Order: sequence, then structure tokens, then C-alpha cells
Amino acid sequence: MKRLDIFGLLKKDMNYIEKELFHSIEGEHELLNETSMHLLKAGGKRLRPVFVLMGGKFGNYDLEKLKNVAVPLELIHMASLVHDDVIDDADTRRGELTVKSKWDNRIAMYTGDYIYARALMIAAKLEKPQIHQILSKAMVEMSIGEMEQIRDFFNTDQSVRRYLLRIRRKTALLIAISCQLGAVASDADAKSSNLLYRYGYNVGMAFQIQDDLLDLCGTEKQIGKPPGSDMRQGNITLPVIYALQDEEIREPLLREIGYIRERNGECDVTGAIQLIKASSGISRAEALADRYIKKALDALERLPENRTKKNLKDIAHFVTKRSY
Repeated sequence: MKRLDIFGLLKKDMNYIEKELFHSIEGEHELLNETSMHLLKAGGKRLRPVFVLMGGKFGNYDLEKLKNVAVPLELIHMASLVHDDVIDDADTRRGELTVKSKWDNRIAMYTGDYIYARALMIAAKLEKPQIHQILSKAMVEMSIGEMEQIRDFFNTDQSVRRYLLRIRRKTALLIAISCQLGAVASDADAKSSNLLYRYGYNVGMAFQIQDDLLDLCGTEKQIGKPPGSDMRQGNITLPVIYALQDEEIREPLLREIGYIRERNGECDVTGAIQLIKASSGISRAEALADRYIKKALDALERLPENRTKKNLKDIAHFVTKRSY
């Protein structure tokens, strides 16, 4: 499914949101403008703004209100990516040099902070305290998720439960509140906004699991970075956790991961990837992603009937079938 297929009937409105995104980070400082624009120009799926607008379809749809939710949520996501690339020492994202790679770590950290601040300035235009409460709580949880990921670098003994809690904080929560806040900003009823949260949460969990699978099974052209980047950076993802539970694979895979750690990720990870693919790790991770999508679709079925439900259903199916 192509990006415009995901946008569905919202193509015109998403073009407007895209322009607002560029406008939102324009400032007086030349370097901050350049670094902030760098990732934005590299593109992206823009799932969070799409979810905000679709959530708005379950209430009184007003694009001028919704842009003050959609733009901040995408900016928060972007800022987290800039910071992530510093933590992970990543050189590329979306097929382009990262901010930290093109400039340096200090510039990247201040760029991320600047984008966060811009997000909050725009969100401040909203007069509903509930929106600010949900948004601020999610940002706290995202920060905890980032800290937990750092603490678990190269931790080969972590449980599936620990992994799931981490991706809930790092990825699923922001997608969940994108769906929810679109509805809240549009004065949708509480039941609909809660169901949209559940839909978004489950889609977000599946989305991150698929990201982890693509890191192992995708090509550099597809994912915009070298395959196995997560392992190089010390991120032990779900397919790896499952592979380590395979008795025949565990010891040789532990040796490969130990080798990667000793060399700070500056080595070939083909051997580790081959071992993971030879295990049940890939298929088990795929099965769990599918279960999350089923839960998302179950929540979707309980929402009021409108044309947006089909778009949300299409996105749910896209998440686990995408190759980028």
C-alpha cells in the first residue's frame, strides 16, 4: 500500500498539515532551521497526523483545531528520533544522514530540544486541559521508555514482557494518543475516544514489532539504514529474544551478540541475522504482531459507522505487511 493510499480521503488535508509542519519549525536561528528541516525533508509516513485527523472524523471535524494536535504529535515524534540517533550512534535514517552524523551530537540534542519546544508552543493554542494532560503524561512515559532501552542495551536476558512494556512507552503510546486526541479535540464521545486509543495502542505495538522484523529481514534500500542496525546499537528486539529461547540457537547467537558488543557494533552482523532467521524468532514475532492487529480491528468494529473506519482498517493491515 502506498502512502497516498493510507491518506485516503484526507489527501488534501494532509497536504495542508505537511505545509504546517514546515512552517512550525521556522525560526530566526539559521542553524536550527537547517538542522530541524533536515529530518522533515527526509519524509516519513506521517502516521501520527493521519491518525489525529481520522480520530477527528468521529466528532466535529475542524482542520484548524486538529492541526494544533496533529503537528505537535509529529514534531514530538521527530524530536525523539533526533535524540534516538544520538543515543544509538546512528549514521542514517530514512536513507539520509542523521542530524548527529551531518553535524554533531551537541547540535543534534539541541535540535531535538528545539523541536520539542516548538511542539509545545503549538499545542498551547488548545484550550482543553485534558489534551495537555494526556500529552504531557505520554511525553513522560516516552522518556522512561528511552531510559529503559539504554539500560537494556545488549541485555540478552530480558523478558518478552519487559520488551513489550518498553515499546509501549517508546512507540505505541504516541500512536494511541494520536487517535484519541483527534477525537477529544473534535468533541467526540468518551466511548469513541477510548476505543480509538485502544485501536491506536494495538496498531502501535504491531508497528514497532514490524519495525524490528524489517531491521532483520529488510534491505538497506527498503528501510533506509543497514540491516541489523538494532543489534549493532545494542537493541535486543523481539525476534532476537524469541530466537534466544531456541535451545539450538541460543549459545551461537549469544557468541555473535557478544562479538558485536566487544566491537561496539563496528562489525558484520550477518552471522547473527542468519541464526535468528534459522530460529522461530521471526515467525513468533510475526504472530504476535498479527494478534495485536486483531485486537485493533476488534476495537475498530465497536466504533460508530463512518467512511473513516475503512481507512483505519486499511492502515491496520498495512502495518504488518509493509516493507518500509
